[in-house]
Amino acid sequence: MRAPNEIDFWRGFALVTIFINHVPGLIYERFTARNVSISDSAELFVFLAGWSLRYVVEREDERMSAAGLAFRLFGRAVTIYLAQIVITMFALAIIAGAALWIDQPFLLDWHNAGPVFQDPTQAHIGLVLLSHQLGYFNILPLYVVLMAAAPVLALLDRLSPWALLIVSFVVWAYALTTGANLPTWPVEGHWFFDPLAWQFVFVLGFLIARTDGPGGVLRRRLPVLRFSAIPVVLAGVAAAWTVWSPSPAAVPEPKLVFMFDKTYLSPARLIQFLSLTALFAGGWRLLPGAAAPASGYLSMLGRNSLNVFCVASVLSLCAQIGRFIYGGGIVVDTSMLLVGLVIMGLSAWISEWRARSPAGSPQRA
Repeated sequence: MRAPNEIDFWRGFALVTIFINHVPGLIYERFTARNVSISDSAELFVFLAGWSLRYVVEREDERMSAAGLAFRLFGRAVTIYLAQIVITMFALAIIAGAALWIDQPFLLDWHNAGPVFQDPTQAHIGLVLLSHQLGYFNILPLYVVLMAAAPVLALLDRLSPWALLIVSFVVWAYALTTGANLPTWPVEGHWFFDPLAWQFVFVLGFLIARTDGPGGVLRRRLPVLRFSAIPVVLAGVAAAWTVWSPSPAAVPEPKLVFMFDKTYLSPARLIQFLSLTALFAGGWRLLPGAAAPASGYLSMLGRNSLNVFCVASVLSLCAQIGRFIYGGGIVVDTSMLLVGLVIMGLSAWISEWRARSPAGSPQRA
């Protein structure tokens, strides 16, 4: 088991924030980062996924072959894909069960679930193809695509990290200027998280984690970058507090470049997120000793991010339905938050217990 570290800590922080933000109306939602920023925990989660990829493809004790690397990363993509299918099935069962329990058929239309119950033949094909996604259950499909592309990214990084940066930037710029995105089916539309755009923040995390190349350059200039980030962060705070964003009618073409668009990861969101990253980089070391339990808890969540994310996604849907049935308020919302935090922590602890147990350890010849 890894000791608490900055990457796991912030990944755990992102998981808790995502859980809270996925329960609209929860009192504690107003205290999350997206209320003081035009970016949110989605950028942090994907950025840290890219950073974690660095640990997989670059080890101090070995350099994996291209075939071995591709096989390992493809296996990770398959694992994430299966996790998406499982939590989607749980979500559909929860929605259907709630609709039957309180006799409210309109719940079957929640979060884009309607086509599954109205036209299950096509919708189930769409679920398997990831072309049909439920609301609040659409970040793992992005992660599947990114991990499927990870072997290509890693091999290009071996050739030249600067080439990878340029290629990734060009793809992001193409998505911004053309609106290119993956289509949804059977409901016409496009993915909520455009993989062509969001791959850029994933690649940035992967590259900045390097000790040389782009990562090395940024580390040497971190004090300057941190100082330069302050006005950008403050501007994001002002925009979030005043709920201001550019009007589509007031900006020139290509409009996505000037908007605060989440689907296409518009530049303002990305720049503000990177500024926050520069400002808080290394801050984990400054946490007082009294914060050790919270730091250890968040790091434990971060070490088991996929399992915890799946549990948190299902919990957030249950909390949404619970607030719909029983209403909100400080008592209900606090109870939901505490129960969610306990179950998320328990799922992480069980994951680590299984990994430590003889049955969970790899067999040696």
